[in-house]
Amino acid sequence: MKSYRQLSSFDEWLPEEKDQFSVNVIKGLIMDGVRKANSGHTGGPLSSSDFAYLLFSDFLTQDPDNPDWIDRDRFVLSIGHESMLLYTLLHLSGRLTIDDLKKFRQLHSKTPGHPEVDNPGVEATTGPLGQGVGMAVGMALAEVFLGKLFSNELFNPIDHFTYVLAGDGDLQEPVALGAAALAGHWRLSKLIMFYDSNQVQISGETSRSDSTDTAAVFEGLGWHVQIIDGHDHSTVRSAIQKAQVIDRPSIIIGNTIMAKGTASMEGSPGTHGSPLPHDEIASTKKGLGLPEETFFSPKEVQDHFQHRFTHLKTKVQEWNESLSSVQNNKDFAQLWTQVMEGNLPELDFPEFDDGVSLATRKAFGITLEKFAEHLPNILGGSADLEPSNCTGGFAKIVGDFQHNNPAGRNLTFGVREFPMSTILNGIALHGGIIPFGGTFHVFSDYSRPAIRLGALQKIRVIHEFTHDSFYVGEDGPTHQPIEQTMSLRTIPNLLVFRPADAKETAVCVKLALESKHTPSVLLLTRQGVPVFSEPAHQIEAGVRKGGYIIQDSERPEINLVATGSEVSLALEIAEKMKDRQIRVVSLPCWEIFDQQSETYRNDIIPNRGCLNVSIEAGITLGWQKYVGINGITIGLDHFGMSAPATELAKEFGFTAEQIIARIHDHLSTLL
Repeated sequence: MKSYRQLSSFDEWLPEEKDQFSVNVIKGLIMDGVRKANSGHTGGPLSSSDFAYLLFSDFLTQDPDNPDWIDRDRFVLSIGHESMLLYTLLHLSGRLTIDDLKKFRQLHSKTPGHPEVDNPGVEATTGPLGQGVGMAVGMALAEVFLGKLFSNELFNPIDHFTYVLAGDGDLQEPVALGAAALAGHWRLSKLIMFYDSNQVQISGETSRSDSTDTAAVFEGLGWHVQIIDGHDHSTVRSAIQKAQVIDRPSIIIGNTIMAKGTASMEGSPGTHGSPLPHDEIASTKKGLGLPEETFFSPKEVQDHFQHRFTHLKTKVQEWNESLSSVQNNKDFAQLWTQVMEGNLPELDFPEFDDGVSLATRKAFGITLEKFAEHLPNILGGSADLEPSNCTGGFAKIVGDFQHNNPAGRNLTFGVREFPMSTILNGIALHGGIIPFGGTFHVFSDYSRPAIRLGALQKIRVIHEFTHDSFYVGEDGPTHQPIEQTMSLRTIPNLLVFRPADAKETAVCVKLALESKHTPSVLLLTRQGVPVFSEPAHQIEAGVRKGGYIIQDSERPEINLVATGSEVSLALEIAEKMKDRQIRVVSLPCWEIFDQQSETYRNDIIPNRGCLNVSIEAGITLGWQKYVGINGITIGLDHFGMSAPATELAKEFGFTAEQIIARIHDHLSTLL
């Protein structure tokens, strides 16, 4: 084995010797980074180093000067706790410095404990295991769809691979297998997964909890499977090359050794989530031919790692020239600008007849179909609830995305809410597509981890959740959301819309489309609600501020603040309480409303001078910030029941007469 003492003759080394020494340098940097932070994961990154090094140095197509080049290969580190491995590769790529590696896990560094998409070269924020697999599936799907959308006789500007590095823990999370099932069904042939099967996790050997035949499982899911020695460089190369030409997604199961290369701790679970002892690092470096100095990164290794950069720069230049050439076609140029640069066209709202009763879920479907005519990059579907989510019309118009119909824009996810949402995140991260997915509101709990990760990554994903309250009715408490609305409102950087009628729904969809750095949730009714008589432009102005007065009085004594279907209930209450001056406020989006000036917020919901009453068919926790200590919160702080919706409204106190009685009772206690 070559060592650092022979670096002066590096140019004369055999290619295999250069590669092995480069891997050893990577391992030294990993050990030093985790040790300096006194925190992190060592064993896994050491077992994955051979594959990751070969992928980055010999296969990954990227622009050395621009980490955001749209036709780059994507690499998703689903096993996010191996972040120090990714950071060393980005260092050797010239995207991170040694000082960045020294700041591993420190405040405001570019090398946080788990990869974060804000940092150059990181494709996805990972760490919650399994989700990276789903995001990689989404990226691979986006590549196929956009490749079809932009392909022409002269040039295909979207043509690249998506690679994902997964570990034992990733594949133990069912979300990964749900996403993999869809990848196999869609035959996403440019998706390549390396499964680092070192058979060790933090609690010990995986055999304590798992005896899955992973190869058989993935064969059953429609993947191409290879089982290799994950440390043998020639075998790894051959496996990647074969995976690149297979017409199915590929998984390369690399049998590896935890903490490979350490002096005495190979295979030890104790290396999983801890820095190695100082003496172990010293002994390991000696065995790997490295000096004792920390953060050893010789220029020879960096230059060797970047041996393809000149070729890659030429390839990118040729791509830019080809793109410039095809953009002489005005239709192509217009499509490229709209889709890849994210320029939304003017969107006209659908026409809704005033006063008719229309469920907001149906209004969403009508709006989706209308907007989709002008947005060829809207892509999404339903978790086996097309008729209920009202996405069936969209599906009929645009067709299903399938391996034999890559231009289809409707995604049939099956009953897979969590995988669906991770895939939507991956589609958004790829760029160029506006993804959406629908299910029942109560099942948003299945999607919540992915919704949170989408908010953390600041990406545009639209989640459509219908059947938004106890008005679901006969399906009973299992299908009646109670705490879900407020639970979603607690997620930072997430817009939660609960529109009151069809016109508000259309505006909320438009705002979700405009929110490029924030995912959105639309909570929609099963039951019909009256369409407001106010003109669309007036409603749009109010919704854009998150909350507005839908009906006012000269000197309001009572301020009814409601969302969704309860706004029409509030209007009914106002109509029946002729003895009082009543204002009705629609508050479709708390997050946007809270961003308005204090003056505006106090004008809409005064903090004194009138009684504030909130009405929402869900838990009351949280409404106190709007109604104050003397206000009334009308809601549901218990689970629902199985019965027709009209009977439940009476049972739960959601009729105009019952709420009026509560208001009168409350007023009597204040006098």
